[in-house]
Amino acid sequence: MELRTKEAKILGDYTVIKQIGQGSLGNVYLAEHRFMKKHYILKVLPEELSADRAFIQRFEEDVANLSALDHPHIVKIHNVSYSHGQYFLVTDCVVDELGETTNLMQYMVGRGKRLEEEELFRLLRQIAEALDYAHGKKLVHRGLKLNNILVSNRLGAQIDLYLSDFGLSRIVGVGSVLTRIYKNVAESLGIGSAVNPIKAGQERYVSSVENSKLIPLHASFLQTYFFLAPEQKRLDTSKIVDVQVDCYAFGVLAYYLLMNEFPEGIFEMPSERSDLRWNWDKLISSCLQNDPVKRPELLVYELDKIQASPAKALSVEGLAEEGLAEVYILDQPALKEAERATQKVIKHDEKQAATLRPILRTAQLERPQTDPDPAAVFQIDTSVKSYRPEYKEVKNIQPLLTDMVIVSGGSFYRGSNDGNRDEVPRHQVILAGFAIDIHPVTNEQFVRFLEVMGGEKDSNHQDIIRMRDSRIKRSGGKLSIESGYAKHPVVGVTWYGAVAYAKWIGKRLPTEAEWEIAARGGQENSLYPTGEEIEKSQANFFSSDTTAVMSYIPNGYGLYDMVGNVYEWCQDWYGYNYYEISIQEPENPKGPLQGVYRVLRGGCWKSLKEDLRCSRRHRNNPGTVNGTYGFRCAADVQ
Repeated sequence: MELRTKEAKILGDYTVIKQIGQGSLGNVYLAEHRFMKKHYILKVLPEELSADRAFIQRFEEDVANLSALDHPHIVKIHNVSYSHGQYFLVTDCVVDELGETTNLMQYMVGRGKRLEEEELFRLLRQIAEALDYAHGKKLVHRGLKLNNILVSNRLGAQIDLYLSDFGLSRIVGVGSVLTRIYKNVAESLGIGSAVNPIKAGQERYVSSVENSKLIPLHASFLQTYFFLAPEQKRLDTSKIVDVQVDCYAFGVLAYYLLMNEFPEGIFEMPSERSDLRWNWDKLISSCLQNDPVKRPELLVYELDKIQASPAKALSVEGLAEEGLAEVYILDQPALKEAERATQKVIKHDEKQAATLRPILRTAQLERPQTDPDPAAVFQIDTSVKSYRPEYKEVKNIQPLLTDMVIVSGGSFYRGSNDGNRDEVPRHQVILAGFAIDIHPVTNEQFVRFLEVMGGEKDSNHQDIIRMRDSRIKRSGGKLSIESGYAKHPVVGVTWYGAVAYAKWIGKRLPTEAEWEIAARGGQENSLYPTGEEIEKSQANFFSSDTTAVMSYIPNGYGLYDMVGNVYEWCQDWYGYNYYEISIQEPENPKGPLQGVYRVLRGGCWKSLKEDLRCSRRHRNNPGTVNGTYGFRCAADVQ
């Protein structure tokens, strides 16, 4: 399928860099946004679908739900568009350490060896969490396979997995998917569509797998076939929509990563591998049940259970024969069996039996301790559930503190008679002395706070930060910062998160008056912190991303990034006419007593110069986050 555009490499607002994939769900391209200059992946759906009314209806019904999926291991859909007769989806650009898009099949073939058991468990858990999350929202993938699991390891040697193409099989339609699969297979083999593509492609597929070189199109078809649940292969439409088809595909995925082959016919179980310590057989057998009802509902729960039991359990006789390489705590029936086994060993090896006896004695169960108050259980009011506070591990993590500048108290002017309506009138305020951070809080500082909090919400269930809008990511329960962004100001933080962080380090947010006076840097009548004009060499504005803090010259107080880079939360509620009240109450103004919005100041990396004026006011709901909101802290001084 060729791109139908006026210019071969332009599709809507995107410049196509190269094609990186082709499959039954359409062609995949690496592209750059023409204005934002950021890389994205474009999934161009088959062009014949634009005339299919059923497709358009499914597209409109499902795409809003799919774009709402927000999970760290599901590729995020940023935009859906229609251009030059083609529908296409814009998603995150997930790349490997070389900047290339790599799926799990390509990664495994290039790796040439199996994954370590702990690493395999970690990666499978990422996919299980993503599927359980989507299933909780009544969404089914229907087409899980190695080719639509993307690999990224930009943050170091440890790789992470991201599930793509979620729900596209339903949107495109089963008939269209099969038609395109057969067409692609026939074209790749150079044969007519009447030939059975499975039979024709088997021989080349087998040889290609043995040589670790996959033929893209018909091998992809066979891979798709292996991952289909039995009810999908039978075209049992009454069951295809069930989430259990994803559970079956997850079992196929786990088996392939364990055994380096697909489960087909009578196949060996993972316990045949001598190097595996956990009971993977239980996971495989539960996921690959022919009856969908017997498959697990929660994949994470099923996956976690495999660590609870070893891959192999020695019989008591086998334990004796192995010379008691491992010690087991035995119950009384098992202990009797062990004694009988010891007698068998005595007949063959008296020395080994002597080794066995003392260990068997230590395995006997101790008598339970008597409960001193057996009636206590009846003193509990069973009609009311007793309260037990949630256990939280206390982590001794020390903050990275920021240097502060003291601004002496006195009389200052704020506002502007030439600015917007909410900046009028320019008036005098009286402030006590205060201290303020020399730069906004950075990612490396905020990530320590998140470690202490143990999550992205506070005790009132208010969002602290939204990972999708920040440069801090959580993978496998561990937090990390995107490479090169440790010294950049943290973004995606709510007002609640900013207040909580400030409290953690014994500080507070600056009031709006304190922030404006600090921004002026001692120049009472200046329009910008730099004077009457400001240039791009003096602040980060009208650009494409944040910059590291302290990258530009400080103002007269020695404060960096007071304007540009990120908007900064202030303590105050916002009132558009508050300055009229502030004239009457000029001493240490702290904003209205209540309101809807909190104040933001300073402009950001994508602002126009107008937003960088010292008196410019901005506001938003305290729970709102995006990639331009950050903060710095302040403190009272004597």
